[in-house]
Amino acid sequence: MRALLAALLVLLLAQPTLAVRPDEVLADPALEARARDISGGLRCLVCQNQSIDDSDADLARDLRLIVRERLVAGDSDDEVRAYLVARYGEYVLLNPVVAPHTLLLWAAAPALLVIGGTVVFFAARRRARVATGATELSPEEARAIEELER
Repeated sequence: MRALLAALLVLLLAQPTLAVRPDEVLADPALEARARDISGGLRCLVCQNQSIDDSDADLARDLRLIVRERLVAGDSDDEVRAYLVARYGEYVLLNPVVAPHTLLLWAAAPALLVIGGTVVFFAARRRARVATGATELSPEEARAIEELER
């Protein structure tokens, strides 16, 4: 029973904690939900691979406040994102946009996966051929082997 409680406690402690402070939370639950949704997709420029919702950095707090201010002012979700991208660049987005200038970014991973898979396939095929002795000898090699066997 103690082991189960300890495991449950570890799981509860392992949950990600949000860095949103109580004084940042909006009174309107719908606006707060929109703010959390938007800030979950924005990168902390200090931590770099954390959303601003998960970061304790002062800049992340400022960004969370800007998101909430823009929502209270009546901006749509896309307008809030556009405002932050205009101010901080596309790097502020955790998921990059699909556009002509980011096409290489989106195509690189699948292309590398296909190239790597092809290399592994042909290497495995070659290794299997060598292991089973299915390689063909050139006429000179065949004559050299015949001379060695005599």
